[in-house]
Parts: sequence; C-alpha cells; structure tokens
Amino acid sequence: MQSDAEPERPYALAETITPKVRRVLARNPSPFTYTGTQTYLIGDGAEVAVIDPGPAEEEHLAAILDALGEARLVAIACTHTHRDHSPAAAPLSARTGAPIIGCAPLTLEDDGPRADAAFDADYRPSRVLADGESISGEGWTLTAVATPGHTSNHLCFALEETGALFSGDHVMGWSTSVVSPPDGDMSDYLASLARLYERTQDTIYFPAHGPAITKPHQLVRGMLGHRRSRERQILRQIEAGNTTITAMVPVMYKGVDERLWPAAGRSVLAHLIDLERRELVVRRGDAWHVSEEIA
Repeated sequence: MQSDAEPERPYALAETITPKVRRVLARNPSPFTYTGTQTYLIGDGAEVAVIDPGPAEEEHLAAILDALGEARLVAIACTHTHRDHSPAAAPLSARTGAPIIGCAPLTLEDDGPRADAAFDADYRPSRVLADGESISGEGWTLTAVATPGHTSNHLCFALEETGALFSGDHVMGWSTSVVSPPDGDMSDYLASLARLYERTQDTIYFPAHGPAITKPHQLVRGMLGHRRSRERQILRQIEAGNTTITAMVPVMYKGVDERLWPAAGRSVLAHLIDLERRELVVRRGDAWHVSEEIA
C-alpha cells in the first residue's frame, strides 16, 4: 500500500532517468496510482516513442509535447487500456501524427472498486503488437512481452539496447497489482510473473507507478511467493469459518488502508476463482468451501 510519506515528485516535467529514457509524471495521484502515472519517452535522437501517455489532461499532454522538442514521435505505445494509462494516446496522435501501437483494445463494464480504472472506450490502435513483435526508431527497439493478468490485454515493453523492461501495472515496487475479475485473471497473472522471472535479460523495471525496480528478479520471486502465501491464507480463512470475501478481507488485510479493501476483495475473488479451477475450493452462493477431496 502507499506510504503516508509520499516522495516529492515534479509534475509536468521531463526527467532523464537513464540513457534513452525520460519520464513525465501525470498529476493523478491516488491510493491506486501512487504519485501518478509515469509516461516514458524512449530515445534520445531524432525519433522517439512514448509508453503509457496517461490521462488526457492538458498539462500532461503539453509536458509530453514540450519534451519531444525537435524529435519526431514515431509510436505511442500503451501497456493496457485503463483510463490512467491510455486516454492521452488519441489527442497525442492527433497533434503529432504518430501511430498508436501496442496493446489490443478492450472495453468492459467494470464492476470493480476503481472509477478511475474503467477501460478507455476511445482507445483505437493503428497496430496491435503480438507477443515478441517490436517497434524501433533511431537507437532503440521496443519488444512486446505479453503479460495478461492485471488485464487480459496487458503488455510489457523491453528496451533491447539497455535491458530495461517497462512493466506497466504488472509489476510495481510500491504495491501489488490489483487483479479484478472478470477480465483480471489470477491464473494468467501468476503465469505472466513466472514468465518474467525466466527473463534474465531484464536488469531493471520501470513501472507505470512508483520507483524503478533495480532488483527485478528478486522482487518477482517474492511476488510469486506472496501470491502463494495468499492462497494458503485464503484456505485457512475458509477452514476457520470465514467463507465469504467480506469476512476474509478485514482479517487478511488488517492494517491496510480501508480504502483499498474493495480492491483487495477483487484480488481475493481472483484467487478463489483460480483455486476453484484447480478444484481446491467450491462455491455455494456467496460462500466458499474447501473441496471435499482435500478437506
């Protein structure tokens, strides 16, 4: 969860964080976005790409355009289409002529706890990148790494020249990612984490929210362990008689900001659906029970 003592961060200002990578922070902080959405500009030559253009706020758009300077924007890439990530793609494309290239469009009615995370119904990519496909410009190559789970259309982007991975909302250092059914899928999320763990070429992650992750494989290993621990915790809760999500969450997330409990409940549901698929639990109405085979 987010710390009460948030780091001071400049908004609407391009910061150089590594060679070939600059970052512009959108002014949309929240318990779910930390200090805000981080838009990344890739390339330090005549051709630049933007990853996760963020919300369609004029201040943020102006900062991105100012950061481009004389460079030509050749691609606008989105990791997924939650409204804190992709809405600025359309106006940025209109002002620069750059194509929107990246994740697939996805629009669902979201019954989850986040009004700001509803899907961007106006997202219209010029080209959808399949897993392993790349886009490139002067001095840089971005390769799509399919990482469904947080959303079914989530992509990460690997900057081949530097070993950096732009991890979107899939992996963040300050918080675990919300996995909210029906589109969010815990089985897919765990498989995507395992896939990233196998990618030894990635030496640093730049998430859409929060600080850079300088020990990515250590963090991903810990995240996999955390999710398995949550599974065991859920099974223990059921065995103790807390068979509904509303009964489980206050116990499992005691000490966590209560504003995050609805989102935590969605991730608990995602775990329960995964456990149900594996025939470890059964659902009866709103209650969950350990399967007789393992009881």
